[in-house]
Amino acid sequence: MKMAFLFRTAPHGSSVAREGLDALLAATAFCEEDEMGVFFIDDGVFNLLDGQQPEWLLQKDFIRTFKLLDLYGIEQRFVCQNSLEKLKIDKDSFILSVEKIDRTLLMTKLHQAEKVFTF
Repeated sequence: MKMAFLFRTAPHGSSVAREGLDALLAATAFCEEDEMGVFFIDDGVFNLLDGQQPEWLLQKDFIRTFKLLDLYGIEQRFVCQNSLEKLKIDKDSFILSVEKIDRTLLMTKLHQAEKVFTF
């Protein structure tokens, strides 16, 4: 994998996650689908939750844009199992299919990438 995009921050309250998603989608113009991976860890797993109401925080709902990963053919999508357990989040409430892996394997995959972008 050439490029890894690591989402560690919650989607609302700052623009970091939204900017990460924009960067991820822009990078698809330069890389093949199988050269990219997307990882969700810690508060970044909140980017996958369906049914959020960001308008209460006067924010735009960009979470549904993650569904474009299917359209762009980005299939290497991973979520940290340890983060899900810690935050008591059920994978069935995600807007996107992701592979649940433990933190050790997630870090191993990240270290194999040539470039890691963290958001």
